[in-house]
Amino acid sequence: MKMEFLEAGEIVSTHGVCGEMKVLPWADGPDFLVDFKRVRISGTEYKVLSCRIQKTCNLLKLQGIDTMDAAQALRGKMVEVWREDAPKDLIFVAELIGVEVFSKGQSIGKVTDVLDYPGNKVYVVEGEHTYMIPAVKAYVLSTDLDANTMEVELIEGMRTDEN
Repeated sequence: MKMEFLEAGEIVSTHGVCGEMKVLPWADGPDFLVDFKRVRISGTEYKVLSCRIQKTCNLLKLQGIDTMDAAQALRGKMVEVWREDAPKDLIFVAELIGVEVFSKGQSIGKVTDVLDYPGNKVYVVEGEHTYMIPAVKAYVLSTDLDANTMEVELIEGMRTDEN
């Protein structure tokens, strides 16, 4: 289900004395946050003055946060972005939970978890049986968040109770 706001990371520390903050991004990498012009923290919208990459994190400077103390007050808070500002083809894990999954037109269950393995993510689908479906184009044929559905191609071994 599409969400209005997407949690994009957590403020883990301050950086310098002018209000810059270090954000641990929850996307595939820190480059995701660089292009956003606004973020939301604790229900308040902030204009992004700058966002740059430092190793695996982002250094974020927001309008109105001009001191280390102001930045420190936001430490531990979640940084959210508006869904409408994110790329249209981007799907966040939180949006997949509860999506109904179909194989050849038949419902096989709903996504209950997304596991992050080194090669790719794996969708855990629970219904009458439990399935573990690699999140790759060969098996995930389509995802429609507006309709809250996903179409997959099942192969032998995806059902967890198969011999």
